[in-house]
This record gives sequence, structure tokens and C-alpha cells, in this order.
Amino acid sequence: MRKLLLLALLMTSLQKLSFSQDTSYTASSENLKAREWFTNSKFGLFIHWGPFSIPGDGEWVMNNKNITVKNYTRLMDFFNPIDFNAAEVVSMAKNAGMKYITLITRHHDGFSMWDTKYSDFNIMNTPYKKDVVKMMADECHKQGIKLFVYYSLLDWRRTDYSYWTGRTGKGTGRTERVNWSDYIQFMKNQLTELLTNYGEIAGVWFDGHWDQTAPEGAADRTAKVDWHYNEIYGLIHKLQPHALIGNNHHMVPFAGEDFQMFEKDLPGENKSGLSYQPPSQRLPLETCETINNSWGFNITDTTYKSTKQLIDYLVRDNGYGANFLLNIGPMPNGAVQPEFKERLDSVGKWLAVYGESIYNTKGGYMKPQAWGAITQKDNKMYVHLLKKDVPSVTLENFPYKKITNAYLLKDKTKVQTTFKNGTVTITSPTLNDNEPDVVIVLETKS
Repeated sequence: MRKLLLLALLMTSLQKLSFSQDTSYTASSENLKAREWFTNSKFGLFIHWGPFSIPGDGEWVMNNKNITVKNYTRLMDFFNPIDFNAAEVVSMAKNAGMKYITLITRHHDGFSMWDTKYSDFNIMNTPYKKDVVKMMADECHKQGIKLFVYYSLLDWRRTDYSYWTGRTGKGTGRTERVNWSDYIQFMKNQLTELLTNYGEIAGVWFDGHWDQTAPEGAADRTAKVDWHYNEIYGLIHKLQPHALIGNNHHMVPFAGEDFQMFEKDLPGENKSGLSYQPPSQRLPLETCETINNSWGFNITDTTYKSTKQLIDYLVRDNGYGANFLLNIGPMPNGAVQPEFKERLDSVGKWLAVYGESIYNTKGGYMKPQAWGAITQKDNKMYVHLLKKDVPSVTLENFPYKKITNAYLLKDKTKVQTTFKNGTVTITSPTLNDNEPDVVIVLETKS
């Protein structure tokens, strides 16, 4: 009995060791430069799109409706997005003030949006027969937008994916169990395609790790499988040394990862119940969020956030020093619904005036408050007043010795301030009810 106990303890230790990350990873100079670019970019477009858009019930429809692999595959036969226009999508992102696009290349349903040799369930076998990843990559390169590729670690179709230990995809009809090592090799093969056939890729956005862990908030979220991250991350950094790696595992970053994301949450707030992890103090941060409540096209979801709500989210996120990755879910025909277009256009017009207070800034010396948030750059502090009913704003423990100038960013109108015993008091200017954010610039001196 004692021998069995010791053997069990040894196996547990070895298992945990196999899941641990190689701490020897050192970012390349190209990668560090890319991190700096990413940190300064502040705003990106997320695109959730694929055959899952056809039922109009979100990107989790296969899992939520327990659609079998056989039946779900039929969606490929009538996925024909004839109204998709890569040039218009990239231009829309640019006009919205976005600096990069993160495109779903393969979601949990296993459908590949590119011409892959390693799966028949791909865009080239639809009536559309066009490589969406190539179209987007070419257009991003042409218009000067960086392209990230989203890649799901989780698969609801394949039998070599360890669905028997996973939390989702239980109702898709799989019974056969094939080697996990085959699945790891499959992912390596597909990632190699994405990182060699489409020019420069700014980064890889992984999702699905959580399928093989206890739910978010559990004390022990050790993965039930070995994801071979050392090999996968090493492959990415070898193929494109500058490429940034992020993994939406809802945990502290693993070695080899270059930025940390928060799903539907501002860093450290965890209002969604997904992001219990503390924000990294050394890596770039990113929040991803939806315009309505759905990632993929949902024909019944009309809970659209207002332009004001989206600007608030962008500003507060930047106040934490994080990027804002805002999602659209194109319709089955490939067109972007007008509600999304209208909001992106409005945010872009706001950034055309106030972009100085967003791009190339860092988070404020104090975290976002009920009244708004702070962003900073060089000797300028940008105080964003997001609430209309605040007569004054108090900034305690002000980190500078002197304020040399205070004015509205939009028109240079002077703003009244007092500075006493390390505390700055800003008298709120008369506000226009149509303004989502009043930005006050404090020019400072150390």
C-alpha cells in the first residue's frame, strides 16, 4: 500500500512537471519591439466569423445545441459569404482608429478559414472557395494594419482532441478516441501554414485551454492534458520571431507568452467571473469585448452598447494601460451589420479628435475612478471626465511637483485647477451633454 501511495505521488509530481512551462524563454529583440508597438496601439478589431454564423445563434451553437459532427458539417455546404469584402472591413477598422485586427482562423467548431492541407472542413470546400485568411492578410498588409490570427486549442469535431477529459463538446457524437499526440502535431502543422503562407503575422491569439481545467475561480486549475506549449510557442517564435503570443486561459501568463488578455473584463476587475488572474506587471495587457452580448452573429441579440458605453470602455481600459479589442460578428453573407458599422464610425470620429489622449499613452498613476480615468504621455496627463454630474475631480498623491498648464484637449480652453499639499483639484468645465468624454490636459513638471 505504501509503495502504491508513493507511486501515485510520483506520478502526480511528474504530471504537474509536464504541465509546467519552460522558464528559459527569452524574448527576441524583434519581439520586444513588437510588444512596445502593441502597447502603444491601444485599439483593435476582433472578428468572430465562420459557418457558425449561419444558424444566427452565436459561435457556440454546435456545443449549446448538441449538434453532431455529421450534422454540423452540412453547414459547410451552404456557407457562401458572397458579400464579404476584405478591403471594406480593413478600411472600417482603420476609420474606427483601430491599429490591428484579430481574425478567427479556426474556432472551437474546427472549421478552418484558410486553404489548409490538414483538414477537409475548411473554406475551400464551401461554395465560396476563397481563402479568407489570405484575403485579410493581403488587405491588412496593403492598408498598414497588423493582423493577429485567433486559433482555438479546443476542437468539438476531432477524435484526437481529448474531449473525454474536456468540459465542452460532449454532445457532438464522438465515440472514438485517437492519440493526443496526433492532435498536437495537427495544430503544429496548421500553425506552420498560418505563419509561413500569409506574410507577416503580428501574433497568435489562443483560446480553449480552459476546456481542460477546472472552472474559473477554482483553487487548482492544472490542465488535464499536456498542451506542449514549449513546442508550440517555440515553433511560433522560430517561424516569426516578432510574433506575439497570447493565450485566453484566464490565468497568469505562462512562459513564452507575450501579452495577457482579459475576456469581457477590465484588468483586475473580474466582473464577468472569468478573469480571476491579476494583471501582469511586465507584459502588455488587452481586454476583449463585444458590441452586443454575442461574439458570433446572433440574430436575436439587439443589446447593442451605445457609442458612449464603448468610449467609456476604451478609456477605462487605457486607464489601466491595456488595449481594447472590440468584436464584430459578421453575418452569414459576410457583410457587417449596420449597428456595428455605426458604432465603429462614431468611435473613430471621437478618436480623430481625442486620439492624442489614447495612442502611445500609459495607464494613469491612479486606477480608473467612478468619475473617469487617467492616461499619461511624456509630461502630459490626460484626465478623462466620463460622468456629467461631478463638480470637481481630486487627484491625491499627485506624482509631479508642478502643473504648468491645464486646458481642454478639444479646443485649448483653460481649466481651473488648484494644487496644494500634493493634491490637485480640477474644477469641472461646463459640459456638453453630447460629449461622451471631456478630456482635460495637465502639462506637468517634475
